[in-house]
Amino acid sequence: MHTYGKSLLAAVCTAALLASAPAMADVKIGFLGGYTGPIESLTPPIAEGAKLAATHVNDQGGILDGQTVIMPTGDTTCADATAAANAADRLVNAEKVTAIVGALCSGATISAANNAGIPGNVVMVSPASTSPALTGLADKDLVFRTAPSDAYQGEVLARLIQSKGINNIAISYVNNDYGKGFAEALSSAFESGGGTVAASEAHEDGKADYRAEVGSLESSGAETLVVLAYADGSGQTILRQAIESGLFSQFVGGDGMVGDALLDAIGADRLSTMVATKPGTPDIPGAGKFSVIARAAGIDPTAVFAAQAYDAAFLLALAIEKNGSADRAGVSAALREVASAPGEVILPGEWAKAKAALAAGKDINYEGATGSHEFDKAGDVPGVIVEMMVKGGKFTEMGVLK
Repeated sequence: MHTYGKSLLAAVCTAALLASAPAMADVKIGFLGGYTGPIESLTPPIAEGAKLAATHVNDQGGILDGQTVIMPTGDTTCADATAAANAADRLVNAEKVTAIVGALCSGATISAANNAGIPGNVVMVSPASTSPALTGLADKDLVFRTAPSDAYQGEVLARLIQSKGINNIAISYVNNDYGKGFAEALSSAFESGGGTVAASEAHEDGKADYRAEVGSLESSGAETLVVLAYADGSGQTILRQAIESGLFSQFVGGDGMVGDALLDAIGADRLSTMVATKPGTPDIPGAGKFSVIARAAGIDPTAVFAAQAYDAAFLLALAIEKNGSADRAGVSAALREVASAPGEVILPGEWAKAKAALAAGKDINYEGATGSHEFDKAGDVPGVIVEMMVKGGKFTEMGVLK
């Protein structure tokens, strides 16, 4: 055979071998956030928390056989169920993600799960969806969260309000799964504690004028207005118009209102007595470890839901590694295993340690930035709630609440 023929044959054989070899594809963990809409200023640090977990995986040996975790994103807008379903559909069916961090707003998570995640057998771990409605979702054990339910936050917020000597409140809540669930939990707990809910009224997000709603609530006789909405949406407008009208003297908010963009828009001095709550981090080793690694990456470890997002992404990566492949089947069971005792304790940032332990056939137990995440039957976690107040021109953590 001529040399040319031998070279051609060798090239053909090499090409055939390469074509038949399995591709070392990236492992995709999607992220669903409200990049536009009423939480657009809250979403970036949450996304950065999730991306930091992927960075730690990739910098410490990669996932599975040295593959890279990449994180395609989708915008739910928070407020549009159709947009949430479409964003999830693209991640599940076009991007072919193995799992998803998100969504953030409760209604978006429910829509994304029902329309794409559950039909596609994709595990979703939300770092921010707090509505009690998620607990009863028929999700085939595919929807989890690393933030506590508002069934608990409502109880804690009720106790906090009453500890301030406030016993008569009016509640304005955004008319969606988040607002309704939070308002119901707060009202029940507040009245059980001897307080009076003079009025509790839903409002629609996205309006320019809420003066009629504020006036209706003020006519109830309550001097304290509780706003359960979003810092970039209706919550901001309601607070501004309530202040401008002089109808209320004290304001209270839930986690959706805890954003410095709210203070920039209204003025921190005008909200100096505002009280709020948000899911926070307990005094555990994982919280301290996350604080260090987040600050090193230029991320505020106290940003709302940033730590919960890190935990969600890191847990999903651990579950995929435990499962042994990027297939969707088996991720749910693996997630419960890596999150639960007993096992070698893994803290935030300890990917190489976790990878070595799993390779050696050991059980692991991720103790995260925001808790141990021992998921219950519904995929919920206890979590902790912290008090927030405006200090030095920004929202500041005042301590864990019981």
